[in-house]
Amino acid sequence: MSTMQQPEWPAIEPRALGKVAVLMGGHSAEREVSLMSGGGVLQALRRAGVDAHPFDPAERPLWVLAQERFDRVFIALHGRLGEDGTVQGALELMGIPYTGSGVLASSLAMDKIMTKRIWRAEGLPTPDWRPVGSVEETLAAFDALGAPMIIKPAREGSTIGLSKVTARAQCADAYRLAAQHDPEVLCEQFVAGDEVTCAVLGSGAQARALPVIRIVAPGGNYDYQNKYLSDETRYIVPCDLPPGEEAAIQALVLAAYRMLGCRGWARADVMIDAATRRPYLLEINTAPGMTGHSLVPMAARAAGMDYEALCLMLLADAALDQPPQAAATPTRES
Repeated sequence: MSTMQQPEWPAIEPRALGKVAVLMGGHSAEREVSLMSGGGVLQALRRAGVDAHPFDPAERPLWVLAQERFDRVFIALHGRLGEDGTVQGALELMGIPYTGSGVLASSLAMDKIMTKRIWRAEGLPTPDWRPVGSVEETLAAFDALGAPMIIKPAREGSTIGLSKVTARAQCADAYRLAAQHDPEVLCEQFVAGDEVTCAVLGSGAQARALPVIRIVAPGGNYDYQNKYLSDETRYIVPCDLPPGEEAAIQALVLAAYRMLGCRGWARADVMIDAATRRPYLLEINTAPGMTGHSLVPMAARAAGMDYEALCLMLLADAALDQPPQAAATPTRES
């Protein structure tokens, strides 16, 4: 049973949110997905009465946000130069509150290797892995981790550059594909079982997990095509897991979210081992998709919140890591 049955969502006055920029597009490999996410968010905010404007950092320099006096920013960018702490740092310098996690949490979560190191150090379950920088190291990782094995860029999303290898002969091509997107490549032990995802809204002690979604992709292959373009992938919510498993996954994801210092919102991907029913954290996304196929809006609907209300809540929670403070009066030591 979900921990969020019949929630009471806060009332939000759209006009009080001020002039809002929806960042979308950008320079990353996920540009097209970001444009879809941002377009949906922009329309929803405008329907709600928010003074919202599209802003593509690939077409206009970020400092224009300060020049044009935007009050807050909804980050609908995905991947590098949007989800990895860089844009967050620029917004911190301009003093413009933004949605989602701050600089450090965004940077850590984007780096799958650093994320797994932190989770493992804190005792949270995540599949075994090896960072690799060559075909030879990839072959050694395959020998250590066994088959099947996942090979993916350490700092990309949307399954870009990801391969599942079942034989040693596949490792070289899979490594080269991943390395096209990032010099840091992650080899990860494959966990066979149920694939689920769980979103979190809020910050700190007030953060709450949304209902878990179970993903059933054609052939068990949840790749870019099946994630964004196919209508054959099934998303099961309520997730219909055995009693107690959903609550355990929600608690695990909340711990993983807080461990990295995330705020605002995020979505974690989890595999449940078919034999042991033990959940394993794969990664966490601090600027999840908001497209027609996206999972956070789906989970929010299952918790009683429609797309428009979700966008408003995320925007109302926009914040800075370091809120602006009045400048101190300079003093001179005698």
